[in-house]
Amino acid sequence: MSVMDKLKSMVGRNEEKAGEAVDKATSYVDEKTGGKYSDKVEQAGQKAHDYIDSQGGEQDKGGEQDKGGEQDKSDTDGGKQQ
Repeated sequence: MSVMDKLKSMVGRNEEKAGEAVDKATSYVDEKTGGKYSDKVEQAGQKAHDYIDSQGGEQDKGGEQDKGGEQDKSDTDGGKQQ
């Protein structure tokens, strides 16, 4: 298993902690750069949060039980309607 696969797996299992880490990192970088790159740091942080959110959704699509205790019965077309 590659390092990226391990990171993806960890993010999927620890969404909340990963989101907190992104927030801490963006704050740290913004502070260290004196706010000079705030817009870029904010964009990168938002993309990281979007990725984390998408990984959590993919975990549920695998037929695993969601927090409600029921299995996901969604179509295999990725939620696209025809």
